[in-house]
Amino acid sequence: MAITSANQLELLQTAEAVAREKMIDPGLVIEAMEESLARAAKSRYGAEMDIRVSIDRKTGRATFTRVRTVVADDELENYQAEFNVEQAKQYMENPAIGDTFVEEVPPVEMGRIAAQSAKQVILQKVREAERDRQYEEFKDRAGTIINGLVKREEYGNVIVDVGAGEAILRRNEKIGRESYRPNDRIRVYIKDVRREQRGPQIFLSRTAPEFMAELFKMEVPEIYDGIIEIKAVARDPGSRAKIAVISYDNSIDPVGACVGMRGSRVQAVVNELQGEKIDIIPWNEDQPTFLVNALQPAEVSKVVLDEEAGKIEVVVPEEQLSLAIGRRGQNVRLASQLTGLDIDIMTEEQESARRQAEFELRTKLFMDNLDLDEFFAQLLVSEGFTNLEEVAYVELDELLVIDGVDEDTAGELQARARDVLEAQNKAAMEAARELGVEDSLVEFDGLTPQMLEALAKDDVKTLEDFATCADWELAGGWTTVNGERVKDEGTLEGFGITLEEAQDMIMTARVMLGWVDPTELEADAVEDDGAEEQEVEA
Repeated sequence: MAITSANQLELLQTAEAVAREKMIDPGLVIEAMEESLARAAKSRYGAEMDIRVSIDRKTGRATFTRVRTVVADDELENYQAEFNVEQAKQYMENPAIGDTFVEEVPPVEMGRIAAQSAKQVILQKVREAERDRQYEEFKDRAGTIINGLVKREEYGNVIVDVGAGEAILRRNEKIGRESYRPNDRIRVYIKDVRREQRGPQIFLSRTAPEFMAELFKMEVPEIYDGIIEIKAVARDPGSRAKIAVISYDNSIDPVGACVGMRGSRVQAVVNELQGEKIDIIPWNEDQPTFLVNALQPAEVSKVVLDEEAGKIEVVVPEEQLSLAIGRRGQNVRLASQLTGLDIDIMTEEQESARRQAEFELRTKLFMDNLDLDEFFAQLLVSEGFTNLEEVAYVELDELLVIDGVDEDTAGELQARARDVLEAQNKAAMEAARELGVEDSLVEFDGLTPQMLEALAKDDVKTLEDFATCADWELAGGWTTVNGERVKDEGTLEGFGITLEEAQDMIMTARVMLGWVDPTELEADAVEDDGAEEQEVEA
């Protein structure tokens, strides 16, 4: 095969045809041809030579050139593609390091093997260009809905033709037991687009909460226009879902707008989701109020929110308990996902019994430790005192408001409480020492003797042990396993340590040990503050 005037234009025609078929830039095809011709030329002239080929975009003429670069004497390695300044003077005037000398060389005759190699190079380049085009087309479409055509099903996964390529709908992203046949039309949500070695991978979903949100955006013009906003979505795909909405126009009811005339809008979404029942709930900034809405249709008597623990207690009448929990816990689970809170539901009778048990427990605590009679201990509990620390270190005036308590009695109460706490601290420290706690941990600021004992029982006995802990190991937390929230017990959770406090203590220990540079922490803190200020300004 020779590049002659007879077939020069065929190069351009071939490039145009391939580019149209694959929907890529013709220039990329010509670049692939140039590279393949250059590779064939190197096999003729020598692999060490820097042979380059340029194809004229108008005439199709291929020009073969040899390029040599001027390098320093000590860097001269490839004598076929490089030369030093002295050698370059034979071909150039005033050569400098980095200059190149280009000379045209005769075109090569391409044998059968060289032609086959050139073809492979072109095909590879075209495939890469096609993959890049697919990735560029779909990377910005992640988070949107697309219509596709089912091509085939492989091991439960559905391969979908999305026009410019194939995408995959995995079995766990299908609703219930959905099954599809080839050429079925399907509406899916583009969950993720990744650039991988084998080409761009487009992952689809029909179970993602965002799929429902996008469907509502398509059906409800007010959501598309930004008058109504979807604040949260929780789904049990194929069964039931809850969606929280808010209107920024007082004249528009967000729930009514999403339901539509005679339920037409929400019904269109329900039909697409295989009959999934949808509860549309008004959003409220007040979390307890929002939770009451989220637990509909159940009626709620009382809500108690613990913001630090991210936990909320809901009290419902006895006859509403099963409705609030829902079938297999579905209603309360969806409400928990919607609000981001751990919800504990109890009946009014259960709450009353629990409060009575807490009252009796605290009464007994004061009776046993402060040598009080039952009536006086009950007075302390009724005034809101829950532990010995509160009695020992509270302002004296807060004890004087209790009926029958004068300054002498208040002082005696505090003295007794402090004596008991000191004895408990001494006993806890002795126990911690017996378990092997070292001075490095004892001297760490912020840990009480009871905390040291708890840490020692969990085999945390040195400052190094403490510094290797994770924040949730100390303060506790929650892990989602198979869609269910599972409680992780923290070693110091019973002492009221929050995640933020645990993080600070662990980082302080790491700084003390020299594992972390405190200046880096300060720089990170400044960056975080700057980012927060920018968000506020925006």
